Amino acid sequence: MGEEKDSQAPQQQAALKRLDVLVGEWKVEILHPLMPGTTIRGQVSFEWLAGGYFLLERSSVEHPDFPDGLFIIGFDEEAGQYKMHYFDSRGISRVYEMSLTNGVWKVWRDDPDFSQRYIGMFSDDGNTITGNWEISRDGSKWEHDFDLTYRKVR
Repeated sequence: MGEEKDSQAPQQQAALKRLDVLVGEWKVEILHPLMPGTTIRGQVSFEWLAGGYFLLERSSVEHPDFPDGLFIIGFDEEAGQYKMHYFDSRGISRVYEMSLTNGVWKVWRDDPDFSQRYIGMFSDDGNTITGNWEISRDGSKWEHDFDLTYRKVR
């Protein structure tokens, strides 16, 4: 992990340390039901911001219908969980909540008009994350959005 400050609380230190599994370069593959037979490819990198409190995720996708994006991931000590601030090339920004426990990565956003959630499972060696995004337009009925697989670049 990046430079740690002595002022990090033990819970915050442990939570941020768990994010180290994401650090590095990844290739991503997207399978979208509206584009059958097409694998959309991209790249994602995770790196610590100086100070070690925030992890930056940068993504770029090789298909014009998918935005490039930036996530800033940190641990909210008061809430006891991760927060992800998202910004993309369409000018959209959102705040997500996140968990990373026992090889399962969950990202979610609860909004009455447009909720989203991702569940990704790490492979035993930690080099692949296989998961999918779901959406809900009414806050109750969930639909599959797309599959998203990460493969760590050595």
